[in-house]
Amino acid sequence: MTYPTRRGLGDTMGKGGKRRAHARPPSAVRQRIDRLTKEVAKFGAVGGAGLLVNLVAFNLVRSTTDLQVVRASVIATVVAIVSNYIGFRYFTYRDRDKSGRTKELMLFALFSAIGLVIENGFLYAATYGLGLDSPLASNVFKFVGIGIATLFRFWSYRTWVFRSLPAREAVASAESFLEQPRAYLQEDRPTRQFQRVR
Repeated sequence: MTYPTRRGLGDTMGKGGKRRAHARPPSAVRQRIDRLTKEVAKFGAVGGAGLLVNLVAFNLVRSTTDLQVVRASVIATVVAIVSNYIGFRYFTYRDRDKSGRTKELMLFALFSAIGLVIENGFLYAATYGLGLDSPLASNVFKFVGIGIATLFRFWSYRTWVFRSLPAREAVASAESFLEQPRAYLQEDRPTRQFQRVR
């Protein structure tokens, strides 16, 4: 005699009488895509705040001082870099390795400096190469430079500065794998209601 299973009950007792879908463990590719999507969203949130800080500081320095456009931009970029580090360390990459904080800061400063050169290189070219130094043109070229520098920063920060713990991903995958078979086994067990009738 066969026992009815929970899977069988799901055929008739699910929502709207539909067969209940089995929960399958996400593939490794799907897990990586999900992690990358979350990381990009968090990076974007911090980067958006940094962009606002950068542009506000740039326009504030430019309107209140007699500094040249590129110098005002460099000051604004440095202010944004400091605020971004706090956001990245304690929000976007808070679960990453924290053991080598001095090395992390040095690498962050190095890659941020390269990003600063990329960002302000566009503004320099527009201001001194093309003669476009109006407030609107300066903000447009600064924004374009920030966008290109952000792509570089995202790659360099996640690859070199805020490195993931090597064992964390392996442990997470193993735990996920071990939890899913248990769910399948429990799903196929007969319930107490369906005992063999003698």
